[in-house]
Amino acid sequence: MIAHLKGTVEEKFGNSLILDVNGVGYEIMVPASDFEGISLGEERKFYTYHQVRENAEELYGFSSLTAKKIFELLVSVQGIGPKAAIAILSLAEAEEVRNAIANADAGFIAKASGVGKKSAERVIVDLRDKVGIPSRYGTTEVAGDVDGASEPDEALDALIALGFPLKEATAALEKVDKTLPVEERIKLALKS
Repeated sequence: MIAHLKGTVEEKFGNSLILDVNGVGYEIMVPASDFEGISLGEERKFYTYHQVRENAEELYGFSSLTAKKIFELLVSVQGIGPKAAIAILSLAEAEEVRNAIANADAGFIAKASGVGKKSAERVIVDLRDKVGIPSRYGTTEVAGDVDGASEPDEALDALIALGFPLKEATAALEKVDKTLPVEERIKLALKS
């Protein structure tokens, strides 16, 4: 299993890129939010999901561990494959998608290419209890409609890297002041 790759972005096309890792080029499909923020020649690290099928092997990459975990939850839902999961994560930053699921915002999920109303509702039913509590209540807007995209939560990524499930990591950080430094937020979350 390939857990992550770190290398230089050599090419970009469609929603994929080629990442050169010590002379080996890996084609990685990424969500739109990651794709738009990447420049050619830039060194980047991607957490990867490696899908092996009978006739193909595909790599899906994410700039944050949170996005990868949400992707893995999405593909666990019946009827949601990797391409639909990437489309859902392309709607907004990973935290916004998690928040939409936690708020049962099926309308937001249904805006993803290839995801219908019934599939969106199935995502909500299957994952609402697995993504943790909402960080913000109300409907979620598509990334193109939002002026300032939310930054990935490094403290949340760190807790997930330590082995916390997404739901418990989110709950632990809920009571911690978001203005504190990342290290302090992690310490306080671990104490709770």
